Amino acid sequence: MTSAISPLYVRDMSNPPHSALPDYHTHHQLCRHATGRTIDYARAARDKGIGEFAATDHCPTDIGFGQEHRMHLDQFDEYLRDVEQAREAVPEVKLLLGVEADYYRGCEAFLALFLEKHPFDIILGSIHFRDYFSGDPRKKYVTHQDDHQTAWREYYQLTGELADTGLYDVLTHMDLPKRFGAPGDEKAIREYALPSLDKIAGAGMAIEINTSGFIHDVNEQYPALHVLGWAAERDIGLVFGSDSHSPDRVGDGFEAALQLARAAGFKKARRYHQRQWQEYPISHLPPNSEPRTPSSPSTINH
Repeated sequence: MTSAISPLYVRDMSNPPHSALPDYHTHHQLCRHATGRTIDYARAARDKGIGEFAATDHCPTDIGFGQEHRMHLDQFDEYLRDVEQAREAVPEVKLLLGVEADYYRGCEAFLALFLEKHPFDIILGSIHFRDYFSGDPRKKYVTHQDDHQTAWREYYQLTGELADTGLYDVLTHMDLPKRFGAPGDEKAIREYALPSLDKIAGAGMAIEINTSGFIHDVNEQYPALHVLGWAAERDIGLVFGSDSHSPDRVGDGFEAALQLARAAGFKKARRYHQRQWQEYPISHLPPNSEPRTPSSPSTINH
């Protein structure tokens, strides 16, 4: 979905410092594996000089998919109230309403109606499981310790299917299997990743630079630099996300993420509003901006 955003909404982003980069991936205690409410994230963003972020907690489902990691359907109104209260309490920060919605085969009917019903600004699309309802744990999760190539092939097959639905705005952490032991080197994934990226480009979606990898054992962003380069070659949109599961991580690692984006070949990033986007340039780093060490590892990051 592409459209110009009202001038009243757009700030001058001609040379944005890292603190001005919107953080489009944050969580909330309703998902059962994060801490803090939306107001806590809004206050943290304000205190860090971050003018915009999105509340993107895990989207509820109608069939119990991944229920241990998301709010129930009957809790969604509470989530909406939480976002509105944070907007009223911290007006200095632009707060977008979003969700991180898992793709799984068969989700389309429910998700299309659910997204139409609510005034979302941004929808993140994720693959956290290959076959959640499989009785075989080797087939359930995004990695397969005995057959990494199968894990990558099936993971990227699902990301391509996600793009084909047309339901999502941004693909999150686009090489997540590396977190769980599948080698994510260029040779291992190129064959599977490129067709997926072609579908993402065709759908007009963006991908994120997700900085939570800096606090995980992989010790690098999601996705790796070569994946970012392939995305830039295809003119795929870009956003930044901390994937924060605690308020202190809002905007964490964005100095490094901005430099990585430029190194990969990106010259612009996107800002979203009411599921429309506008690009802003990221060609120039602010003076004396150096990567800093992100926050200490967290045991609650999903």
